[in-house]
Amino acid sequence: MAAQIDHIVFDIGKVLIHYDPNIPYERIIPGVEERQWFFLNVCTHEWNLEQDRGRSWEEAENLLIAEHPDHAEEIRAFRKHWHEMVPHAYDTVAIMESLIDKGRDVTMLTNFASDTFRHAQELFPFLKKPRGVTVSGDIFMIKPDVRIYEKHAADFGLKPEATLFIDDSFPNVEGARKAGWQAVHFVDVETLKKDLDALGVAY
Repeated sequence: MAAQIDHIVFDIGKVLIHYDPNIPYERIIPGVEERQWFFLNVCTHEWNLEQDRGRSWEEAENLLIAEHPDHAEEIRAFRKHWHEMVPHAYDTVAIMESLIDKGRDVTMLTNFASDTFRHAQELFPFLKKPRGVTVSGDIFMIKPDVRIYEKHAADFGLKPEATLFIDDSFPNVEGARKAGWQAVHFVDVETLKKDLDALGVAY
């Protein structure tokens, strides 16, 4: 039987807020094949992940522009138009806010570049409501590295076995479990409600 849950930790991107880099690039690079090539070969997921690990946007842009000088404008557009990539929040926010209102201990653990996270907090003020947050870009480590979960638990005084983590990435869920946390894979709001019901977490 699972331990009682005293702490609830939310991921942010694709759990609380939508994220899709295609949104501005459908305008910047209208051709579907050209845009797909750009994301597979220039502004790749792996490249963006290094900003989540703490690399500055200036360094990131300069590295790519040196490799792809003909795409300098499109490369700089990633950070310039980042706010368009996070167009709206999910209904999950209502669950998080209800948990906080009920006196639950809620924190957040996210792979996010340091500056874009602060930008996100201005766009979505509810990101300031939980007790606190661990931002990967601030501490130079990213999920699913077990150390980031251990650091979050230590910084916020969480008991791992009494901590529930909610993330849309299954590898990140597995990382939390390796750290001794309970964790659920976020698919959609209705599934999350069923998962919370099964764990006896009222929201």
